[in-house]
Amino acid sequence: MGLGPGIDYSLFMIARFREETRAGAAVAGAVEHAGRAVLFSGLTVAASLAVLFALPFDFLRSFAYAGIAVVAGGVVTAVIVLPAVLAVAGGAMTVLLLLLAAPFLDLRFGVADDRIPPVDAAPRQTQEIIRQSFTAEETDAVQIVSAGPVNGDVAPYAAALSRVPGVTQVDSAAGIFTGGQRTGDGDPARFRGEGTWVSVVPSAEALAGDPVELVDAVRAVPAPFGTLVGGYPAELADYRASVIDRLPLVVALMLGVTLIVLFAMTRSALLPVKATLLTVLSLGVMFGTLVWIFQQGNLSGLLGFTPTGSLDPSIPILMLCIAYGLSMDYEVFLLSRIKEEHDRTGDTERAVVSGLRDGAPLITAAGGILALSFAAYGTASVSFVQMLGVGMAVVVLVDATLIRAVLVPSLVRLAGPLNWWPRGRTRPASAPPQ
Repeated sequence: MGLGPGIDYSLFMIARFREETRAGAAVAGAVEHAGRAVLFSGLTVAASLAVLFALPFDFLRSFAYAGIAVVAGGVVTAVIVLPAVLAVAGGAMTVLLLLLAAPFLDLRFGVADDRIPPVDAAPRQTQEIIRQSFTAEETDAVQIVSAGPVNGDVAPYAAALSRVPGVTQVDSAAGIFTGGQRTGDGDPARFRGEGTWVSVVPSAEALAGDPVELVDAVRAVPAPFGTLVGGYPAELADYRASVIDRLPLVVALMLGVTLIVLFAMTRSALLPVKATLLTVLSLGVMFGTLVWIFQQGNLSGLLGFTPTGSLDPSIPILMLCIAYGLSMDYEVFLLSRIKEEHDRTGDTERAVVSGLRDGAPLITAAGGILALSFAAYGTASVSFVQMLGVGMAVVVLVDATLIRAVLVPSLVRLAGPLNWWPRGRTRPASAPPQ
């Protein structure tokens, strides 16, 4: 009794809601028409159960009490609660999407290392042996070359470098230094020429952690002469810095161009801003997914990768551009249908209904096919490819369903005539001139 009427009433209300949405009435029409039928159906069922009160058996009367209670609950839920949920679905969906995007606040950009290939790859196994069996990595040393004449003794500088956390030893023309102390002669001739250079050997642990932090600490040590800092860790640090430094410019150009294009298409100040904000929300869900899975390591066992505690910026930035383009593609398609109907009728409600009817099925189908294609990348053995596949599948599904099919129509309908400011209300094409 609890499941049967409850499901029937809810499905009846939802079906009528969809029908009334096509006619532009939505919640009010569904309650007015389907709600009346649900109410009378509930009264009929309750009346049929009430006859059990006429029997002198408490066992049978208990069914009447319980049955009438659950039917009344089903009626109240279908006629009052469900329409309220349908009416505020856009607000609730926004909260859900914000929760899904919340892990993005913990985003940390790092650098790629040997943990990107699968565990059975020979280069990764070699590096794992080095990391576990040896304390230092000479081949990945930070190399500091004098940029001009060398004035003064190199020893104090080399000693200071050897005290940097994560540095195993420093080789220089003044000898070998460990923990601030000279521990050997080394090969001084190797570091002498027109100038000099210093080899700062990091520990395997430091390279596996945050090599960029190590490079920053090395560069912060005062030098008695001009220096140029190179080597593999410095290359990683400079690469990450250059990418991140340009990220605001990339985002600004992307947002600016799309705002201009959407304004040219819609002649509206509100619709381009709304489209941009909703796209940013869907991208937030994508980055939240990347952080939760690939940075924090959730589902790493299922997908078969090793989390590093950070994300290399290359793939997320690539995904940012691809996902933003796809999202705007869906947005333009949907808004063009809504605008077309609004230009024809001047009725925002009807325009939204028409846009959903004509555009939403195609967007959802296209998004589903594309998401399945991207999801196949999740079966790869390289975490970069997995990241691309999983993240893009998530953002396409969210954007093609929740964003474009729920939030866009809800916000357009809520804004009403403001959608078309500063152009104002468009005269229906069939209306005669005044």
